[in-house]
Amino acid sequence: MRRPFVAAFFLFLALGVAHTWPLATDPGTLSRNDNGDTLLIEWSLAWVAHQLPRDPLRLFDANIFYPAKHTLAFSEHLFTLAIMGAPLFWLGASPVLVYNLLLLAGFTLTGWVTSLVVHHWTNDWTAAIVAGSVMAFNAHTLTRLPHLHATHLEFLVLTLFALDRVLRHPTSGNALLLAAFFVLAALTSNYHMVFTLAAMAAAVVVRPSDWMGERFRRVMWALIVAGAVSAVCIFPLLLPYYHARVEYGLTRPLSEVSDYAASVNDYLSTASRLHYSTWSRGFYARASTALFPGVLPLALAIVAVVTGPVLRDLRARMCLAVGIVGLLLSFGTLVPGYSMLYRALPLLQGIRGTNRLGYLVIVATALLSAYGVAFLRTRWRGRRWLLAASIGAVIVVNLEAWRAPLHYRRFEGISPVYDRLAAERRAAIVEFPLYPSRIYFANAPYMLNSTKHWKPLINGYSAFIPPTYFHFLDVLATFPSQEALRALREAGVTHVVVHEDAFSPLVNGFDGLALLDSQNRISLYKITNIHP
Repeated sequence: MRRPFVAAFFLFLALGVAHTWPLATDPGTLSRNDNGDTLLIEWSLAWVAHQLPRDPLRLFDANIFYPAKHTLAFSEHLFTLAIMGAPLFWLGASPVLVYNLLLLAGFTLTGWVTSLVVHHWTNDWTAAIVAGSVMAFNAHTLTRLPHLHATHLEFLVLTLFALDRVLRHPTSGNALLLAAFFVLAALTSNYHMVFTLAAMAAAVVVRPSDWMGERFRRVMWALIVAGAVSAVCIFPLLLPYYHARVEYGLTRPLSEVSDYAASVNDYLSTASRLHYSTWSRGFYARASTALFPGVLPLALAIVAVVTGPVLRDLRARMCLAVGIVGLLLSFGTLVPGYSMLYRALPLLQGIRGTNRLGYLVIVATALLSAYGVAFLRTRWRGRRWLLAASIGAVIVVNLEAWRAPLHYRRFEGISPVYDRLAAERRAAIVEFPLYPSRIYFANAPYMLNSTKHWKPLINGYSAFIPPTYFHFLDVLATFPSQEALRALREAGVTHVVVHEDAFSPLVNGFDGLALLDSQNRISLYKITNIHP
């Protein structure tokens, strides 16, 4: 084929469609909105697209948890992904459609970019396709469809590619390339920022011949340039997290981190149809996340380790180091010294799920498996069965991760009641039921509804709950009492939405509330003065 890189793109697009089937048949309706995190991410993407062209300086003062500030910083801002999806929002696409298209893009781009980088390193397209398949479609990514950013690892791979270029040729151009890819990875997710920094540190440490001696000044200067440019770009989007930490105490204590550390069960856990039904079911039930890389990928990675590429090739050595660092960090507080790192590095204080760092083990396995494939194909060159074996390797690594067809919930759209709110010039809203903290993820659908109007909303769902929310839980416990309505007026709340299927107290006709609209048992009220 004249343009194999184009063919590789369409191959990974087809694989993305197949692994997520039947999502591509109706991406505007099928959803994972049964998960509060999916709704949170849909809202976050829509908020950035809405706010950025209107008032970028108040990007983090999102409309949830009114009247708290910096509320976008209570979870991931997903800035890179939001920018990717913004044109779709501006053309009128729904949050569900944007999420699903970005999900398919994540699988496609992660696999395709990995294949391009690996082909550049090994000059073997079979190795490239195997590595891309393992990187994109694995036990971890295919069990985290509600977490869009988990599928977008393309910028991590590109950062490693650019770092290799800097270590080999420490020019200003390569330094800027490294900065660009690292910024894109870091702004995809705060977790990805930590992933990428850990991977880069491991890569540099195990390649001393690239930066010691007479090369030291040139390489260090290139890394400093890349770091400085990255810091300037990332700082404005990290500063709100600092403010949230100072004002609300937004950190992850070590006691909480220990609850989300990886275990051996995680590395033996997969929901793939092949392995789950035969041996992994028990491990999956006891695991906090799925991190099994696959039998064939592991075997191919081992081939790369024992046959020499890791010793001879600095890139392969770098990949092995990335996996070892990810493995150690994934166990969090169980690893001696993690507490010291936690106190020394503020970024770690915002990371709860250290188990997710175990994805670096899959990254390393994917990249090393390519070196294993390249070694075997070179050794067996000329054998009649080599083509069939190469195709078989691609098929097997995909079958090992296969979960389709997947279950989705149908998205029926947002109630027309919220169109009335969009027409209000000034409004602040509360929706009932107002859920207590133990099930406050049930507020997430209200956030999706708010993408119709973007008015301030007392309700919210995120990784952190501000004190103001607990205050409203207390004072609004008796709603629609006069005391509760008085508290709402004093807080500047003007409208109330009641979901009658889930809220039992009688609201219609209550003094101080004027019914504006009601459809499908969702009613919109305006708060009025109490009649004497």
